[in-house]
Amino acid sequence: MSFGLNRAEVIGRLGADVTVNHLVSGGRVANLSIATDESYVDKNSGERVDRTEWHRVVTFQAGLVDMLTRNARKGRLVYVAGRMQTRRWRRDGEDSDRFSTEILLVPGSRIQFLDKANGAADARAPVDGSTMPAGGAPAQADDMDQIPF
Repeated sequence: MSFGLNRAEVIGRLGADVTVNHLVSGGRVANLSIATDESYVDKNSGERVDRTEWHRVVTFQAGLVDMLTRNARKGRLVYVAGRMQTRRWRRDGEDSDRFSTEILLVPGSRIQFLDKANGAADARAPVDGSTMPAGGAPAQADDMDQIPF
């Protein structure tokens, strides 16, 4: 028997509005791009260096796709907890594979907006519908009073 843990947690700002695509099967997929920033002082120059890392987030959960369509706007501060997934594909006529690593939101994952829709920070009072477990069911009022970190 094999054991492991596949969990990714990110707090950052959305780099663009959510993108929703329709699948051949009739379902939908929502794609988010989240930026996280870090800064450090370069030991050689003594200057502050800012670095941004981009994270792709994907979900196929119908209720979550609907909530993201209503609330996921560029610049919003968001907390995401899901699992890492790397996809591999090859385009017609190419000799090498392409790879994409992303955070997949599945039942049991979590997404929470940490600011109001107008940009004012207030993690304890999320916008209606903006906190939802990735299973698709809206969070209960008690869940909204607890920040997961």
